[in-house]
Order: sequence, then structure tokens, then C-alpha cells
Amino acid sequence: MKTCIITTDTYQNHDTGIGHPERIDRVTVVNEGLKRIQSKDLIWLKPKVFDAKYLSLAHREEYLHTLEKSFPSEGNLFLDGDTLVGPGSKQAALDAVASVITAIDGVINKDFINAFCSIRPPGHHAESKKAMGFCIYNNVAIGAHYLLNKHKLKKVAIIDFDVHHGNGTQEIFYDNKQVLYISSHQYPFYPGTGSEKETGNYNNILNVPLDAGTSGNVFLNAYEPIFKKIIEFKPEFILLSSGFDAHINDPLAQINLQSKDFAELTNRILKITKEVCNNNLVSVLEGGYDLQALQESSSLHVQSLLKV
Repeated sequence: MKTCIITTDTYQNHDTGIGHPERIDRVTVVNEGLKRIQSKDLIWLKPKVFDAKYLSLAHREEYLHTLEKSFPSEGNLFLDGDTLVGPGSKQAALDAVASVITAIDGVINKDFINAFCSIRPPGHHAESKKAMGFCIYNNVAIGAHYLLNKHKLKKVAIIDFDVHHGNGTQEIFYDNKQVLYISSHQYPFYPGTGSEKETGNYNNILNVPLDAGTSGNVFLNAYEPIFKKIIEFKPEFILLSSGFDAHINDPLAQINLQSKDFAELTNRILKITKEVCNNNLVSVLEGGYDLQALQESSSLHVQSLLKV
């Protein structure tokens, strides 16, 4: 069976300006690393056009209307203190969502066994009614809603191993018993959410806060209760918010993972995915801001996906 890389050309048109950490080079170096993987089981696709109605399953209509008018015809505009958009950002953001939907369709239709979406802008900080933390649309949240709405699944799990808590994904699904959202993240840290006390209205949120300086072994051991929760929940599909900014070399955080730790985490997640949902998995790029660490970690992540 094959692993599919879904990526876009338009990510290059989302120009965040000089010195911004969420820059064009991030996806460029990820794709360069993935192209070096020698495997007949690795295939590449561009995203298909999708129905914009799926945006409104995760985001409020008033936000979508405001956003529509916020993309400038020239220059840059701040949606929040961190989130810049320019003339090419609208299509890049839509194509990021489209990549997730294309990946989901491919896995459901058994065109390939799993997929990695090499995309930007990232998504997990975007809430139902606001952009935040480099994120415009919540790519993973829209994907989860798409699985429930289009493909009529009953239960979807999201595992978010980005070093920052996915406040947007948590907010969108806090009152949704069909979605289990799990996050491991540095805490206390940006964006300030993600305590163990935030459990969702249906006990469908599991936050695993980690101290600054956490090592790979401690990080991996913290996933034992996560896997137990997933087994209890019995999802039909697992989505990954795959941030690689818990790497020791990442400039925006202080968790001390090595690149190989992401491969080991992926291997463990895949073991659970096979057990609970017949390998149904799509991984979606979130953070990662040291280019070499991001390239190496994402490449090892995909090499693990290929082993299924």
C-alpha cells in the first residue's frame, strides 16, 4: 500500500515577509527532503477543488465573511499580532484545506493507505471565529467535520503533537462528542490554553502539558495515557496535527526532542491506528521553524508512514 504526499504550488504565494518564522521556505525544505525518499510506495498529488460549504462547519459565517474582505490586493495585512496575509494568501489557505480533504478522500476510497499534507499556512490555532498564531483556517478541524459530514463517520480522533497547544481545534470541538481532541504541548506557554482541567463538555478533550526541557523519553512516555484514551474512544479515523517544533533546535519552544523521536512517536501512533481504525490516518503539517530540524523530522515521519 502507498503513502501519499499532498502539497500545493500556491503555498509559495503566501508571503509573510522578511523575518517571519512561518515562511515559504518551511514547505520548500519539507518537500525537498521528502523527494529524497527512495520508495515506489510514495506518491504525490495536488489538492482537488472542494466545496467551500465545508469551511462553515468549523468556522462561523461572520468570520468567513470578514476574512473574505481581509485579503489585500497588495502589501500585507495583520489578521492578528502574528498572522500576516498578502495577495496570495487566500488561495494558499484554501489549497491547504483542499489538501486535507483530498487526503481524506484518498484514504477513505483506498487509493492509498495514509497521507501527509505538506502545507502552509498551518491551522490549529485558528478558532471558529478568529485567525491566530499564523493560522487562517483550521485545516484539521475542517477535515474532521468533513469526515463526519461527507463520509458519515461517527467518531474521529485528532492527535496534536505540535509544541504549542491547538487552542483553535479545542475550541471548535469542545462541545462535540464525536471528536476526541488530544494535545501534547509545552505548558505554560503560547497560546496560554491547554491545562489538564480543560476536558471538553463530553470528556472529549485530553491535554498533556509538558515542562520546558522535556526529553524524548519523557515525551514518549507521556503518550501512554493518550493511547489508552484513543483505544477507549474507538475512532474510525485519526488525524494528526503534526508540528515538529518540539525539536531541541526549534527557536520558538523549549522541548528537547531529537528528529528520531518523531519517527518513534509516529510508529507508536500507527500501531494504535491499525488496532482501532484499520490504519485510517491523515497527517497534516503544523509548526516547525528550524528548517534543518523540520526537514529531517518530517522526512522520518513520512518514512514511518511508509512502513504500514
